[in-house]
Amino acid sequence: MVAVVAVQAESTLADAATVELVPTPPCTVAIVHDYITQRGGAERVVLSMLRAFPGATVYTTLHNPDTAYPEFAQVPIVTSPLNRIRFFRRHHRVALPLLPWAISRLAPEADVVVVSSSGWSHGVRTPKRGRKLVYCYTPARWLYQSEDYLGGAPSRSPIGWALAVLRPWLKRWDVRSARSADGYLAISRVVRERIADHYGLPATVLAAPVTLDINRPTEPIAALADWADTGYHLIVSRLLPYKNVEVVARAFRESGRRLVIIGSGPEAEQIDAVKGPHTRMLSDLSDGQMLWAYEHATAIVAPSREDFGLTPLEGGLYGKPTIALRHGGYLDTIAEGHTGVFFDEPTVAAINAAVTAADAITWDAEAIRRHTATFAEERFLNALRTAVSDLVCRPAD
Repeated sequence: MVAVVAVQAESTLADAATVELVPTPPCTVAIVHDYITQRGGAERVVLSMLRAFPGATVYTTLHNPDTAYPEFAQVPIVTSPLNRIRFFRRHHRVALPLLPWAISRLAPEADVVVVSSSGWSHGVRTPKRGRKLVYCYTPARWLYQSEDYLGGAPSRSPIGWALAVLRPWLKRWDVRSARSADGYLAISRVVRERIADHYGLPATVLAAPVTLDINRPTEPIAALADWADTGYHLIVSRLLPYKNVEVVARAFRESGRRLVIIGSGPEAEQIDAVKGPHTRMLSDLSDGQMLWAYEHATAIVAPSREDFGLTPLEGGLYGKPTIALRHGGYLDTIAEGHTGVFFDEPTVAAINAAVTAADAITWDAEAIRRHTATFAEERFLNALRTAVSDLVCRPAD
């Protein structure tokens, strides 16, 4: 039976000072993640989990070292049999119908299995006396929000057809997998609500940490050298339909403002076709270049329907405000009027109006940094270690 895990994850501006780390729990821990084939916010969270539990082995369905964060090269990783197929390592979305089978082939041996899940890894098997703690980014978007995930009606794509056929079975598998957990953590309030709606389970909110190290050396981006002194608005995002990057590109084409888009994905060509002359698209940047991009930006634009949304916090490390869609995790991470402004719909008119409103505000960069400090990694590590300790100490059901 899933328990509400007691963690102290919520913070205020007043208690943003660095906290002392809780000791690592005296038990063995394994970490399970859906797939390690890309560089995104969820994969950064897994790296934080590894700092919470040094030496833990990571289990995953697919692993592509060429496209994963380089830090994973130093981590023991166990993959499913599906990983033998190179095509799936490069195109994990094509493997969606096979992933329930793939995750069931993994059987971590540990006292506690910490699961990092947005749809698959909560189905992993655990030892007879082991406990399963799920950190949920969202119940499967491809299953419960198919149009957002696919960028249109499921009937328009082969993946959508496969999901339509398999959906009844997948939903049963998904709910059964969720209810096999001993504890559930949600990345945001909106995800906690989805967990209750889809699984009938309680969950505790534990915000993801901001881990960008601004003390590392920056590396100038040659393609933006002429904008370094005057600034630009910045989007950092995977280029997927529900991220709404295309509409921002059209809004900035209309306004003539400068926009930098950093990311890659299926929508790249479409966005490139509609962007204006003052929009530049970049991808595959180094960590130093990413720091430089945030440092020289005027503001962050966050237009997607995010479950959490890390970029406002990463920009906040540099005191940058955010113009965001009033939705999902942004409601947890942005203090309206203090660290950013919202627009209510992802339309050209609404985005341009919000950008104009943000330009008229004199932002307090230090207040933005203090707000961002409440999402420091130390707080996440402490809450996660406490949750694991509570599971180990609680009598078995």
